[in-house]
Amino acid sequence: MNGERITFRVHAIQRIFQRTISIDDVRRVLMTGEVVEDYPNDKPYPSRLILGWCADRPLHVVVADNPADQEIIVITAYEPRPARWEEGFRRRKL
Repeated sequence: MNGERITFRVHAIQRIFQRTISIDDVRRVLMTGEVVEDYPNDKPYPSRLILGWCADRPLHVVVADNPADQEIIVITAYEPRPARWEEGFRRRKL
């Protein structure tokens, strides 16, 4: 994040509150997390999945990048389930 504005979609706001994730948690993931998947063909903007940690809690945040408007759009955030992700939550289980 280099001066980009963060925009939260309504869906993202609904989900983070349902999942007891705070706005600060999402911001922390955006600032300190690592990209674990890229979706360059997503429309209208390319997107990516970011893994971050809030204390011992892993969080995935999906964002779309709108470079024309210097905007990061938060699509959703969730706590990854161990049944679907390998240890460390960086790779999906096959």
